[in-house]
Amino acid sequence: MVCVYSGSGEVARMDSREQRFSGGSGAAPAARATHAYLVGGGIASLASAAYLIRDAGLAGNQIHIFEELDVVGGSLDGEGTPQSGFVIRGGRMFTDEAYTCTNDLLSFIPSLQDPGRTVRQEMQAFNERIRSHSRSRLVRGGKKVDVSTFELSNADRLDLLQLMIQSEESLGAKRIEDFFQPSFFKTNFWYMWATTFAFQPWHSVVECKRYVLRFIQEVPRFATLGGVKRTPFNQYDSIVLPLTTWLKHQGVQFQMNSQVTALDFQHGPHGKGVERLRYTHNGTETEIVLKEGDVVFVTNGSMTAASSLGSMTSPPRLETKATGGSWALWESIAERNSDFGKPAVFSSNVDESKWLSFTATLHDPTFFALMEEFTGNVAGTGGLVTLTDSNWLMSVVLPHQPHFINQPDGVNVFWGYGLFPDERGNFVDKKMSECTGADILVELWRHLRFDAHLPVMLETANCIPCMMPFITSQFMPRTLGDRPQVRPTGTTNLAFIGQFCEIPDDVVFTVEYSVRSAQTAVYSLFTTGKDVSPLYKGQHDLGILLNAMKTMLH
Repeated sequence: MVCVYSGSGEVARMDSREQRFSGGSGAAPAARATHAYLVGGGIASLASAAYLIRDAGLAGNQIHIFEELDVVGGSLDGEGTPQSGFVIRGGRMFTDEAYTCTNDLLSFIPSLQDPGRTVRQEMQAFNERIRSHSRSRLVRGGKKVDVSTFELSNADRLDLLQLMIQSEESLGAKRIEDFFQPSFFKTNFWYMWATTFAFQPWHSVVECKRYVLRFIQEVPRFATLGGVKRTPFNQYDSIVLPLTTWLKHQGVQFQMNSQVTALDFQHGPHGKGVERLRYTHNGTETEIVLKEGDVVFVTNGSMTAASSLGSMTSPPRLETKATGGSWALWESIAERNSDFGKPAVFSSNVDESKWLSFTATLHDPTFFALMEEFTGNVAGTGGLVTLTDSNWLMSVVLPHQPHFINQPDGVNVFWGYGLFPDERGNFVDKKMSECTGADILVELWRHLRFDAHLPVMLETANCIPCMMPFITSQFMPRTLGDRPQVRPTGTTNLAFIGQFCEIPDDVVFTVEYSVRSAQTAVYSLFTTGKDVSPLYKGQHDLGILLNAMKTMLH
């Protein structure tokens, strides 16, 4: 799921930690002076740079990352202080089986906490120590809901089976609500499914089908989130920071505060290729003329573009895609190249792609103590707690503490979100989108029946809401061709990476999708002798399939 723009203080923190790194890349020197230009500084670009070094043989100084902000990481962000409040736009869940590309990437990036370990080994050790097993996945009327049954009818089960076997082509641009009966959206299964993955009834049924197949192995432990793996800290501190530190030590060139505004193409005997890259750096327009052999990787679109922060006393604003350049660049090049996708399919209906998250920094232990007693889970072991009777369909997560590297003892941080930001609260008579951080905490704590403790908990709390207009834009109904291929047919030096390119069978809104796009891009543009990490397909394992079907019968 999701996160906030980090400020320049985050960059300083990253630089100070780079001094702790030791070791080299082990990559072979580049055979020729190829340069790679990567548009966007999110995880897809960072992963692409890592694979260009390890597998394509490029030296770090041949790789150039352009980022319009002053910090990299994209949606994998995390920043703040105990005084100003910590912020993440969202949190992400991982699995051992399904995240083959991500696990591969993290297996050769040194940990910053223990340089003798990789980030992958660090995550494995953490998850051996802090195991997920939710005892309170759903809450209604201030009480825990029995989720031992999914509450699926026989018609619902048949619809799920039909969805699994029906082709994507036949489903087309149908919405989830076009496929299931209205009663399906009131079941325990849907409440857990929708809030785990952030699906709405009006989202693409094709994406829902892909999720059912990709995570079918999780169905028997879906109510407890027993298969979920997490990072020791937020994903910026645990993944982006060590990855960026490693890339800088390889000599990768980071061009910050640089917005790529245009790509010029030329046609030749082998197809069309990028001839010139135009960008602005601190307001100054510059261009790069590509030489033979140079390549361009484009992160097209952004699910966290135009994010806006509020405060304890003010709500966030609803910004437009004109804030930032990720959508503008895609629109510019797609307008002249029909095979580069249709960005409007994903960016033109904000009312169906937006929701609001919030991060709370607490200097009083009362809420964490109450929540641990109520749920039966120590912070970090429970995962999402969803309030099914919330008009906002609000969920919260109490992660393992500390959640930030610079988070001191005595300070706790938690995160939450609401899928229906335009609905009025049950207790606070405002739309969630109009609420301050204080309003959101009051609504949450009254749902949990913690009313008696409200004054003491609010006194030192700092809740920062975040509006994200495009956060589930990648789930909008679409058909084949609406997203460009990673390596469009007939292009010579271009690849699309991130959440809005087409990777058959894999699921968007995951770190895995972005890393898989990076592997696919590098291995298609360079002769590496390597294959993309295999896509896990649990539906072909009879035992996994039977266990899932058995669970759905309860």
